[in-house]
Order: sequence, then C-alpha cells, then structure tokens
Amino acid sequence: MKIFNHDIMNCTHEQVQGNYLYSGRVLGLTEPDDVIQLHPELKSEWRAITEHYHRIGLHHTHQVVWDVSLSRIAENPELERSVFYFGDAVNHESSYAEQCRQLDQNWYGVVDYVNSKNNFMDLAHTLGVTVPQTLCFDDKSAIDLNADIPYPCYLKPSISVDGVGIVRCDDEPHLLSALQGLPDYMPFQIQEEVQAISFLNLQYQVTPEGVEPLAASEQILDGCAHSGNRYPTHHQPWDVVEPMAQWMAQQGMKDIFAFDVAVAENEGGPRYLAIECNPRFNGASYPTGIARKLNITSWTSETFITSARSLQQVDLTDIEYNSHTQQGIVIVNWGSILIGKLVILLAGTPEQQNRLREQLKQRL
Repeated sequence: MKIFNHDIMNCTHEQVQGNYLYSGRVLGLTEPDDVIQLHPELKSEWRAITEHYHRIGLHHTHQVVWDVSLSRIAENPELERSVFYFGDAVNHESSYAEQCRQLDQNWYGVVDYVNSKNNFMDLAHTLGVTVPQTLCFDDKSAIDLNADIPYPCYLKPSISVDGVGIVRCDDEPHLLSALQGLPDYMPFQIQEEVQAISFLNLQYQVTPEGVEPLAASEQILDGCAHSGNRYPTHHQPWDVVEPMAQWMAQQGMKDIFAFDVAVAENEGGPRYLAIECNPRFNGASYPTGIARKLNITSWTSETFITSARSLQQVDLTDIEYNSHTQQGIVIVNWGSILIGKLVILLAGTPEQQNRLREQLKQRL
C-alpha cells in the first residue's frame, strides 16, 4: 500500500498557471488499496473522472484525503510514499525538506544534487556522458564575456521547472539583456543550441532488482516547455545515460526519474546528447503509467485548451478509450480543467490518433 502525494508546489514556479491543481494526474497510477492526497478544489470533478476511468477499465484508489499538506504523509508511516519530488526545490530549509533528509538522507541527497543542471554537467563529464557544450557559472559576477561562448545559445538557470527562465540568445547583446533578468546570486549555465531533430524523454525506475529502463518517448515542446509525449520511438539510446542512471541508483535514488536527450543529425547516423536529468516524476510519467496499466502500445499525450471549466461539460461519447479496439481517449491531468486545460492520452495508430485529436478539438 502506498500514499500518493503528487502536489508539485514544492518543485515549481508560481508563474505556471494552475500548478496547484496538478495533484490529480497521478490518480490513474494508483491501485485500489492505495491512498491519494488531492487538492480540495478537485472535489467537484471527482465523480466525473471516476466514472470516466470506470468506463474505460482503469482501476484506481477511491481512498482520498482532500488535503495536499505533506505533513499528512508523516501521519501514515506504515504506508510507502510516492511523491512528485523527494525534497523541496523551492525552499531547502522547509520542514518537508528536513523530513525527507531525516527519512532517507541518500535519496534526498541524490535528488537535490542532480536537480541542479550545473551539477548534472559536472557529473556527466565525470562519467563520460555525452552532453552539449555548456559553460556553468555560480553567479553573474563569474561570467567572462570574452570567453568562447557558443552563439546562438541558451541561458538556463541551474534549477528550473517547465522551462521557466530559459532564454535563447542569438548574440552578446541578447545574452547581456537576458543576464539582467537573472537574480544576482543565481547559478546558471550557457549552453550551445543543439540542432536537434527531436528531443527524447528516457524514463528509469528503481526496483528491488535494481534500476531498469521504463520507457523512451519523444517530447512535444511548446518553446522550451513540455506539452506532451509520443510513444513509441525508434530512438532507444539507453547506453548514453546508463552510467548516470546506475550512479544515481547506487547513491540511493528511488522510484521514477528521467533524462532529456537531444537527437542531432549526423552523417553517420543520429547523435545523442544528454541535456538534463529530472530526478523525479515528470510530465511523461503519468501517461506512461496509465498506458502500461491498460496495455496501450501506441499513444500520444498532449495538452489541450478548452472553454469548459468542468469535466461534465466535455463530451467524450464514442471517443473514450476502448480496450477491444485499443484506441480512444484517456484523461490524464483532469484537475486542470478548472482553468480550461486538460492533458489527454490519445491511444491508437498515428492515423487513429489524428482522427481522435480532431474530434476532441471540435468538442473542446
């Protein structure tokens, strides 16, 4: 039995609209005997999402705590915990961060270390993981504009979620302007722009038997922000990041984590470059988990905008997932309907997905 708290407020930026509503997207990954913590504002959508999951045959827990306070986990020490991020990326001195340190110092330590993009680059060089040309700095005072900066480039805060704070810079004036927007004592990096044909998400899972590849999918991006994933992909460059995955497991990493990997064109074939590691669940984890439970082998997850503000206003008649035809729609991130946004899994062949996408857009 597990207790699931996948609230993301300890690992996100306030600029992400409706981020307090994301705790519901883990519901499809739960089992009936688990417990889930949900934001109380999601109560209005509970009946609609459970009816949807019942119709498509997706079993899940009905044991809900309508409170996302992380202190509730400590009140249930007999339950194994599943959290979005084991620690606090926003406030290292919070009571929850201290609770994580006391509960599992090794897990907390590896998550905190790898969550820094600069630390990721240091570790990649140590382990021989192929990465783009990247210059790392502790703060703005450390930068030398006469250094060999690879324009065009990306200015990235060392710790960032959902692409917040990442700026593309064509030349030195653009870089100087972007630097002015950074806080004075924030670590950051400057990374070459990779001419990528696609970006991959390589997920791993730590099990009692060791660390295992979970799923490779192609990312769907909206600028620098993640907006969906496509599975399967013929790109399977597990060997590129395997040394780091093994190192993280040896250091005490638990549960699910993932790497972002760029696919660059090369005369001799594709070249794979590791960009960063998300030492936590990520946007691809939820459709991946649902697809595995329903035995869906071809899918796309996408973010859709809608004028609806309740699941009851969304008509899924004849397009919900059908296990016999292995095609149809599954709602993944349902709580965000309150701000007019849904993450949907489209199951089926690419052609079937295209038809489902158009039908869904018409109804939304």
